[in-house]
Amino acid sequence: MSKFYRIGENLNVVTKVYGQAMKDRNPKPLQELAVKEAEAGVDFIDVNIGPARKGGEELMTWIVKAIQEVVPNVPLALDTSNIAAMEAGLKVHKGRALINSIMARPERMDGMMPLVKKYDADMIGLMWGPEGMPRDEHERGMLTAEILAKAAEYDIENERIWFDPIIAPLNIQQNQLIATMEYMKMLQDMAPGCKSTCGLSNCSNGVPDELRPIINRAYVIMLQRCGMVSAIVDSFDQDLADVVSGKKPEAVKIVSDIMDGKSVDIPSMSKELQNYAKTARVIMGQVLFSDSWLEV
Repeated sequence: MSKFYRIGENLNVVTKVYGQAMKDRNPKPLQELAVKEAEAGVDFIDVNIGPARKGGEELMTWIVKAIQEVVPNVPLALDTSNIAAMEAGLKVHKGRALINSIMARPERMDGMMPLVKKYDADMIGLMWGPEGMPRDEHERGMLTAEILAKAAEYDIENERIWFDPIIAPLNIQQNQLIATMEYMKMLQDMAPGCKSTCGLSNCSNGVPDELRPIINRAYVIMLQRCGMVSAIVDSFDQDLADVVSGKKPEAVKIVSDIMDGKSVDIPSMSKELQNYAKTARVIMGQVLFSDSWLEV
């Protein structure tokens, strides 16, 4: 089983505690969280400061230094749409950072891609083009070609690019979850040697909180099977960490069987495996979505 990279999503300006800590330049809550994320075994810590239009450069410089002070061995995924702030973070980052993310729009690619080369970074190529969200796997393929062509202009190797197909919520765009899997099956043919990632939690946006983890875990099994090698995830979902590291083979087998259209005997399974099976059937469109699918 190939290595699956977990990028911890938890350090985000939109959360009340961490947003306030960034505003106050109070390193303690941010450092405590980063240490916990590292202890949870993530491969990267995502540092999301948002658009940071005012004072973004100073904030990113400060936060990268503060976090690397306590977790020097976990690289950071720097997350901001502010190009100057991104460069400020890359300038002080020790080791190879990951730029999260570069949209498939000419002005974003020309603004951010030179930084990949200049600071020896990796980049996430986000399938968000001039028209917004791609409708299917074919539009994702076209955006991939555009990112690759632009990356070639800047002499960026495929191995440095992590493609993010953009995950849509299951409860309103189930067909998009299927399209993303179809895209993942084509990706290595289009961009040999590249990596892939996604904002996994988007797939469960908008459903009751107690249902979110099982959607995330079932869907990541599907994505991993289609070739995805990474996801931006809740650092503290231990079951999800177990799934992607090969410690839940029964769940993986059941979800795979459902993807292949095999008949599975759901009533004979443990409650945990029933939940995986029922959720996989919803994602595959074999059962209509409702908030009560685990009870049915």
